[in-house]
Amino acid sequence: MQKYILAIDQGTTSSRAIVFDGERKIAGVGQKEFTQHFPQDGWVEHDPEEIWESVTWSIKTALDKARAGAGDIAAIGITNQRETVVIWDRATGKPIHNAIVWQDRRTAGYCAELKKDGHEPDVTERTGLLLDPYFSGTKVKWLLDHVEGARARAEKGELAFGTVDTFLIWRLTGGKVHATDATNASRTLLYNIGTNQWDDSLCALLDVPVALLPAVKDCADDFGVADAGLFGAAIPILGVAGDQHAATIGQACFEPGMLKSTYGTGCFALLNTGTDRVPSKNRLLTTIAYRLDGKTTYALEGSIFIAGAAVQWIRDGLKLVKHASETGPLARTADPSQNVYMVPAFVGLGAPWWDAEARGAIFGITRNTGPAEIAKAALEAVSYQTRDLLEAMRKDWQGDGDTVLRVDGGMVASNWTMQFLADILDAPVDRPTILETTALGAAWLAGMKAGVWPGMAEFAESWARDERFEPQMDAETRKAKIAGWDDAVRRTLTSQMQ
Repeated sequence: MQKYILAIDQGTTSSRAIVFDGERKIAGVGQKEFTQHFPQDGWVEHDPEEIWESVTWSIKTALDKARAGAGDIAAIGITNQRETVVIWDRATGKPIHNAIVWQDRRTAGYCAELKKDGHEPDVTERTGLLLDPYFSGTKVKWLLDHVEGARARAEKGELAFGTVDTFLIWRLTGGKVHATDATNASRTLLYNIGTNQWDDSLCALLDVPVALLPAVKDCADDFGVADAGLFGAAIPILGVAGDQHAATIGQACFEPGMLKSTYGTGCFALLNTGTDRVPSKNRLLTTIAYRLDGKTTYALEGSIFIAGAAVQWIRDGLKLVKHASETGPLARTADPSQNVYMVPAFVGLGAPWWDAEARGAIFGITRNTGPAEIAKAALEAVSYQTRDLLEAMRKDWQGDGDTVLRVDGGMVASNWTMQFLADILDAPVDRPTILETTALGAAWLAGMKAGVWPGMAEFAESWARDERFEPQMDAETRKAKIAGWDDAVRRTLTSQMQ
């Protein structure tokens, strides 16, 4: 019987499971959306139990569609929404509160206090990150401070913290394994990416008991075995990486200077910098791209909080379309004489601005502005934000030659959006044949560790391009459009407001 690999892709709005066959082709997919909770302005939560239910449902569905049993699966690879925080009871496995999602901004005031007190330079030196509510550490502190009895229980070792990968590993192994990988650990504000260890001084700064923290492993490692009672047979868990790191692997960006950008709920661009830990002078993040066989590869990362989520808002909030796929065709019908800009700062602005208090705005509206112009502005905003990230990366990275951007995620299926991206970047954009690169990266980690998938070099050679988008816009038009975007962002930043 052919051995399959199961990838669990636990995202921000849905959970997906994909069964890959021995040729690394998709044999079966299961996907289930789950509820987004918004208790207050700027707060975003998920129910961990609903996440768990969506994951198990997706796995069973994917196995059924692949006509495979659990015994046919050689290994599981997990990739997940990063920075989202779950704390649960070690005895019962039950969460003490809803998960606080990476988009959540409730700790913005605390982050501002830490910055004011001068802590950010040291935090950045140790973690490569900035003091922003995006990251996990301040969310952990909030839960310990606001859930009755949580801090005392945490200090006694009764509670466990994890990003979503860790919570899933705990549940899959029946509570036998409390572990994460280096990529997810690197996003917590608690992990020193130089020493590759939890940092006692950072834990003290954020008042997080070390007893809460999971063990940190390589991305391809032994994360225990999924209990046989769940799916019919025991399955080893051999690969784990945060979603953006898994996409970097799935895009085979293994050489320094290679660049990928993923367009999902948000947009995240990672530039492989090899063994060089490049400090950013332009408000980017220095992060762990992946860690294999104890060797750490670093990356520069730019994070955009709202990309596909803006399309989702147009569909669900404004109800301008019934399906997200309609946004591109609608944008094509927009009046080209209107210069409408959407700055989708629904939960603040990420890199390179890092303004947690900024909120979304639309500029340039006239009486003639309608659904088509709004849809066009939302799609264009993703390209403008990507350009901001890449310009910052060019200033930080002193590598040789021009870099071709490899793209993936749901939004890249739109030819219109990808062409505009190439036009605004004034650079080629490559779309791969397999768009599920996040799941593919997690699957490769597990399959390679299990010995049923090839090593890095052969996997990289198998990467295939579906289409290359070359820039077609003239320089004068590009310059004018970018100037309009820059003006819109300036008007949105809270630092510019009186």
